Amino acid sequence: MENVLGKWFLGERGSQPFLRCLFMAGVLLLAGTLSAQVDPGPRGGPPGAGGPVPTLNFNEITFWFQALAQFQTIFSVSGTVAGEPGVGLGPGFNGNGCGLCHAEPALGGSSPGFNSPVNPVPNPQIALATLDGAANAVPPFIFPKGPVREARFIMNTAGGLDGGVHNLYSIRGRFDAPGCGLPQENFPAQLANNNVVFRIPTPTFGLGFVENTPDSVLQANLAANAAVKAGLGIAGRFNTNGNDGTITRFGWKAQNKSLLIFSGEASNVEQGIANDVFTNERNAIFGCVFNVTPEDTTHLIIPPGPGAGDFASQISSLQVNFAAFMRLNAAPVPIPLTPSAANGQALFGTSAAPGIGCVLCHSDVLKTAASPFTGMSFSAYQPYSDFALHHMGSTLADGVSQGDAGPDEFRTAPLWGVGQRLFFMHDGRTTNLLVAIRLHSSPAANCINTTATQNFIVNGVPHAPSTIINFCGSEANAVVNNFFALAPAQQQDILNFLRSL
Repeated sequence: MENVLGKWFLGERGSQPFLRCLFMAGVLLLAGTLSAQVDPGPRGGPPGAGGPVPTLNFNEITFWFQALAQFQTIFSVSGTVAGEPGVGLGPGFNGNGCGLCHAEPALGGSSPGFNSPVNPVPNPQIALATLDGAANAVPPFIFPKGPVREARFIMNTAGGLDGGVHNLYSIRGRFDAPGCGLPQENFPAQLANNNVVFRIPTPTFGLGFVENTPDSVLQANLAANAAVKAGLGIAGRFNTNGNDGTITRFGWKAQNKSLLIFSGEASNVEQGIANDVFTNERNAIFGCVFNVTPEDTTHLIIPPGPGAGDFASQISSLQVNFAAFMRLNAAPVPIPLTPSAANGQALFGTSAAPGIGCVLCHSDVLKTAASPFTGMSFSAYQPYSDFALHHMGSTLADGVSQGDAGPDEFRTAPLWGVGQRLFFMHDGRTTNLLVAIRLHSSPAANCINTTATQNFIVNGVPHAPSTIINFCGSEANAVVNNFFALAPAQQQDILNFLRSL
């Protein structure tokens, strides 16, 4: 604001009447800003997450720490680069280690960034472009102050649906990949065709509780408050596994069944590591494959280890370690509520009273089944998610279908830990919680052929195929309207509550 006003006052529109009008407009704008609600921003202080579940026994905690060490591994092509001992990077990749993406507010979290009050860092994908001699250009959508991202294409070159991840970088040019000629994707051309959509990393805290929640608990939770939900236009459904019909729950569209699958897919897609879960090399063109496959597998020669957890970690594949790390991660711990945040919690809603309706999707209490891990059986936890898919309309539609999830459907994002999260929405398009709330709204008027089909404008391009539905728009519209109908002080209370989580 100051730079813009200064530029105008310095003579670009130099008449005195104009300056007086501009001055009054600026005063009114600033006054409105000061009286309006604001996102307090990510809170400082120690991370509210980042350790093992506190009830675990000695061996389980030992395994978690060993798995954490594996989670921090930096990968090179064949493990021959100093400081990069992991084997299997590329041929295409988005990152060279789990910790590159899952870093804020602690290892296992979401994207790091400059707006962290504790550890402000530039986007690590910038430096990755030319690390170890790699010959990549930084894509136009990767910014120093922006989130870590992956890119997906809506359509393929044949004119059909794509939806898959297209790696940001190639190992071409790296001194540990001699002779590899894999070209980097032409992202400027795809951006010009409005064909690129983005995803940011999801936090991994508390996921063992999510994995161990019975389908029946999720189904009963979704069915609860049916009349209230129907009155607000909230429906929801689960993404399911095509083989056994059970609920899938990990990923932005709840596309992955288990933490092991989630881990295997991420290693293969984001880092290019062929593993016991995803056994084939991606982008395996001649001259760019340097290792046996799968590159990550269970060790058949058992190394000695001082403890049971350490022993189990050493013989297990990286994917088993990564999954165990996530499975045994403690849930985020909120800070004590201020009077304002307590009022915000009541307005947001609880399992006992729905407030303005946020809690009807962002469920505040779920419960696990019997667990093999100490203290995790029949445990109540607070994810602030129902893990169901909901239609979000054209505002957020990305044109990507995964499992049963359609082009505008997303899993309810868990809000635990949101108090220290830096970027919001599936693509990291905002750092502001107030903006994120507004982005949940999408009127049916933004859809095409709303009487029978659900076609969406994605990046300015009509998207097909369409799905027969009974409505078009966002299931959150009524709740968002409820939020913005509140007094500014009450809206602020909800924002303060969210930043306490």
